[in-house]
Amino acid sequence: MMENLSINQWAMEDRPREKMMTKGVEALSDAELLAILIGSGSTGESAVSLMQRVLARCGNNLNTLAKWELQDYTSFKGLGPAKGIKVMAALELGKRRASQSPTDRPVIKESTDIYRIFHPLLCDLPHEEFWLLMMNQAAKVIGKVRISQGGIDQTAVDVRTIMREAILHQATQIALAHNHPSGNVMPSQADMFLTNNIRKASDIMNIRLTDHVIVTDGHYFSFHDQALI
Repeated sequence: MMENLSINQWAMEDRPREKMMTKGVEALSDAELLAILIGSGSTGESAVSLMQRVLARCGNNLNTLAKWELQDYTSFKGLGPAKGIKVMAALELGKRRASQSPTDRPVIKESTDIYRIFHPLLCDLPHEEFWLLMMNQAAKVIGKVRISQGGIDQTAVDVRTIMREAILHQATQIALAHNHPSGNVMPSQADMFLTNNIRKASDIMNIRLTDHVIVTDGHYFSFHDQALI
């Protein structure tokens, strides 16, 4: 059985905890930060070297790494289930932090503001989800709610549910957001039809539909920016 290398056995240049204490967390590479999480590598390979190999397989992209399943991690020698779960938990915490609003309610000024709210929630999902963002007259966010979730390429949305949520939250403005797991950011005919129906319903209720944003990993499509709302 291979023995794990303790931190005290690492070469000095492979001791990221000491580097963090002396130079600050910003000085550490992604591999060094991940090495701190797993704590040790295996005989003949430090934790830093191991995590460099892991990152190389996902193109040195943490967003890609966040999509991995446990079996992807455990395919590496020196990465057992416990270590893989630690990395997955850390990446999930990062996503949740990015998705949480600051104490002050954010103001929606443009489509990018909507994308920033929903990208952490939707970018890694293997299925579609449809969300409603609700705002007051000053365009400050007063709430967001998932309306539906579905299969790989579609999700059923009830226009009445959207209007009910908007009224319950006393929203005067709303925006829509959903993801395309395929990575194709362009709206489908069904997306166009649904958006038009929601716009008609919101007009009747005197609630302004400001935008509908389709989210993929790193890109988005805005109905407002394309003059479709």
